Amino acid sequence: MSMKKVSSDLIRLAHGAGGVLQEELINFITKNITYKNVNKGIGVAELDDGATIPLEEYEREIVITADGHTVYPLFFPGGNLGKLSVCGTVNDLIMMGAQPIALTSILIIEEGFKFEKLEKIVNSFNFTSKEANIAIIAGDTKIMPKGTLNEMIMATTGIGIKDKNIKVLDSNLKPGDKIIVTGSIGDHGTALIGSREGLNISSDLESDVGFLLEIYNVLKQDISNNYIHAMKDPTRGGIAGALNDWANKSDISVVLEEEKIPIKKQVNAICEMLGLDPFTIACEGRALMSVDPIRAEEILYKIKSTSMGKDAEIIGIVKADNPKRVLLNTIVGGTRFVDMPLGEPIPRIC
Repeated sequence: MSMKKVSSDLIRLAHGAGGVLQEELINFITKNITYKNVNKGIGVAELDDGATIPLEEYEREIVITADGHTVYPLFFPGGNLGKLSVCGTVNDLIMMGAQPIALTSILIIEEGFKFEKLEKIVNSFNFTSKEANIAIIAGDTKIMPKGTLNEMIMATTGIGIKDKNIKVLDSNLKPGDKIIVTGSIGDHGTALIGSREGLNISSDLESDVGFLLEIYNVLKQDISNNYIHAMKDPTRGGIAGALNDWANKSDISVVLEEEKIPIKKQVNAICEMLGLDPFTIACEGRALMSVDPIRAEEILYKIKSTSMGKDAEIIGIVKADNPKRVLLNTIVGGTRFVDMPLGEPIPRIC
């Protein structure tokens, strides 16, 4: 079975970085899959944060997400590979409107890796899962010869459950919706790059890595009543990637207000120093939401009542004109396009 020629003969780091090139790679891998869903649920074709398996004789459906974690360094300000693996997987389930219930984990470890470091990572994985009241029910471990892998990577599967009537999808944004971000953007990627060897960037900035369960719990009723039309955690590709994904799948435009978007001074400083755009930098404990305008202020109030969401803001609106575009009303009074990034500018951030 032949596959269409892609724009490059070689896979690059940018192909796994949440932008245009990753879309190309995913299409290359998935376009010839024969069966892409089960019981008419969400599957590979939709490329959402997870998949659903509707249970035919019940009013509920299983939600599943799969995630690989290649973060480097393994230990970074505010977290490590173990905590990141739990949070990233749990958050993807929540972004589908599901209650997370279980995880699986796969550890692939390089020969010569120290047990002391492995213990810290698995203890963090276990503690974070326990904190979220989520079971670890299966897994696998493999060892690679020295020099064929950089220390270790993890892969996880998340399992959740939700009512069939809940429709939280990338393709479900509606004109008039308000866009909410649950906290400051770019913290994870900039904290990570600041901790890498050779850059000598001194900062007290920590990753925002954390699970969004606290926010999910205060919004359960709004999710059940479908006042929240879409949710997405802006990991690879940052909010620029996530919002462009929404705009394309929902055939709408998103208009942002620059002055409303929370960005920490340290993030701005590091981005300016390295020539990076904070809109394209990954978060690991934030959510974007597209919500019914009638309920937007109440939903924002609930989010701000949580420790994870205290800095949440309404940052934009969904419109019908200029479909498939994201626009930014700038602080100085102009308007510019926010394009889908080619890829995440900082490799191995999750």
